[in-house]
Amino acid sequence: MHGGEIGWFVVVTDDQSIHLSATPPGRPPWQAVLPWSSITRVCFAAEGPFLSDGLYLFTSLRPESWVVPVEAVGGSSLLQELIRRRLFDPALAIRAMTAPSGLLCWPDERPGT
Repeated sequence: MHGGEIGWFVVVTDDQSIHLSATPPGRPPWQAVLPWSSITRVCFAAEGPFLSDGLYLFTSLRPESWVVPVEAVGGSSLLQELIRRRLFDPALAIRAMTAPSGLLCWPDERPGT
């Protein structure tokens, strides 16, 4: 799905929060507001050439992550803002965007690191 935005998923950021709005085909629409202060970990899932890469946003709001397609409207701006706010490492972002596949997370919570 590389090469075009996913129009049914919109991400908007402001000084306080990330605003998610989704109207997935064949599923109920939903919205969420994630305060920047609630973000605890971010993972970039490189999905290969035929699927949209994803940002997994882990928060203190719930145990499950929020998944945002990088190709969502505003998705690349979200990644830039996560980097600017030091919620995702810039060097790791470059690795993630050039990886053929895999999951790269910040912070890396492996024991001993």
